[in-house]
Amino acid sequence: MSVRVLSSVADVFGAVGPAAQEAAHVLVEPVGAYAMTAGRLWSVVGALVGLAGVVVGGLALARSVRRVGHGGRRGAVVALVAGLAGAGVGGMVVAAAEGGPGTGYGIVGGYVALVVGVVAMVLGALVVLIARRTARPGVAGARRTI
Repeated sequence: MSVRVLSSVADVFGAVGPAAQEAAHVLVEPVGAYAMTAGRLWSVVGALVGLAGVVVGGLALARSVRRVGHGGRRGAVVALVAGLAGAGVGGMVVAAAEGGPGTGYGIVGGYVALVVGVVAMVLGALVVLIARRTARPGVAGARRTI
């Protein structure tokens, strides 16, 4: 509701003018720069989950290039899932935001979570493709897994 609507409703019901205006002002007061709102919290959670996916995906990619162990397939799956979760949370924050940057809805963090989540998914998919390529028997230069 806007300030004018709240003010006019308060005047119609006979409320004191300054008190009603103060109550309406409190309802539309801007959020502080360092206040942790729900939107900001969810965008931080999404960005951290996506960042964990990027770290795990990078480590899995390094392992698959070195060809040590199982080629980093488990890390690839973790990176894909964490990236999907981070991008999903970031997308929900961006979709639910009703204002731009600085309004407290966490839209900037939501976009960061989207980008970091997509990067994690790309790293995970790259590791899966490398693991699939090297695990095929009969391909020249491919190593065999036991």
